[in-house]
Amino acid sequence: MHRAAVSLLSGTALFLGLAATAPALAAPCGGTFTDFITAMKAEAVQAGISPADTDRFFAGITQDPKVLKADRSQGVFRKPFTEFARSLISQNRIDNGKANARKHAALFARAESDYGIPPGILLAFWAFETDFGSFQGDFNTANALATLAHDCRRPALFQPQLLAAIKLWQQGMFDPATTTGAWAGEIGMVQMLPADILARGVDGDGDGRVSLKTSVPDAILSGAAMLRDLGWRKGEPWLQEVALPPSLPWEKTGLRSTLTGPEWATLGVTARTGTLADLPASLILPEGRKGPAFLAYPNFQTLFEWNQSFVYVTTAAYFATRLGGAPVFSAGNPDPQLSLDDTKRLQEKLQQRGYDVGGVDGILGTNTRDAVRQEQLRLGLPADAWPTLDLLEAL
Repeated sequence: MHRAAVSLLSGTALFLGLAATAPALAAPCGGTFTDFITAMKAEAVQAGISPADTDRFFAGITQDPKVLKADRSQGVFRKPFTEFARSLISQNRIDNGKANARKHAALFARAESDYGIPPGILLAFWAFETDFGSFQGDFNTANALATLAHDCRRPALFQPQLLAAIKLWQQGMFDPATTTGAWAGEIGMVQMLPADILARGVDGDGDGRVSLKTSVPDAILSGAAMLRDLGWRKGEPWLQEVALPPSLPWEKTGLRSTLTGPEWATLGVTARTGTLADLPASLILPEGRKGPAFLAYPNFQTLFEWNQSFVYVTTAAYFATRLGGAPVFSAGNPDPQLSLDDTKRLQEKLQQRGYDVGGVDGILGTNTRDAVRQEQLRLGLPADAWPTLDLLEAL
């Protein structure tokens, strides 16, 4: 990660768009990079790319150790929600977001009319991914994709992206020598992977090309097309801050559980602004029952197809509401977050009890939160999925 306080370039590296399908002739990960490139060339030819084009594309591609270092170092996502949100949502970003909304009002109206995506969501990703296009990443994209395709963590995701980059190059929309972006291979103002650009790229400015790096209309409408295809439901809310009664059946909270807005109202949940929508909603507590509280509607779940980080998605979704006029969220007085070492100890103990926490990484993700909730229930503690030292000691 770099410039984390300004931009979350490759925040999407936790998911990176739609899951890719492993190629029929998958190149073996690991081993020598030279052997890997030879195998990738065979993949490309099998995919219908001429041997001559294949050789030209791969000429000069090298492994980039800085990409692997960045992939292993995503500590920014370990911050608690309030700290994370405050680091990203500055007054300058709010002002720039509103200014861009006015400047490109017709474009955002088109994105909402044609694809059903409201301005706030697109502005939030545009802001967090590249600070409205001002910093789009300086990693060589072809090298980054090849490095990650060779690495054994996620070859089934990145090998098809490398093949997609060749097809973009054949269409004149990619240069393996000069195209740059985030360390995980995303390109342009809203940071999309090559396969997603091929499938969802929109020529928004009508110049006959899809350029997510230089054309605001192309970038915004391509992002809108992607969110629509990921399942965004037109005209529905995504996140709404709520106030909670002193006591609540906390085991009903979390993304795995839903009630309708009126059903939450019968339990004493009230909206800070507006009214609760009559839609299925999950009550999420990013820092436990003593911290901020939000109802997450079905569109919120769609955002996890863009990025799998709970704290990132919640912050982006909240920022989108803020740009639409929502007030500053109530931070409350949550119990302190466990330290990195304590969070890892917690994850180890949960794994020993048979829970899948997604790895001992010190990140309080959805799987870890679900396991915490189950152990809180077992131990007779408020099941708000927020781990405390008391819980750790009890385990």
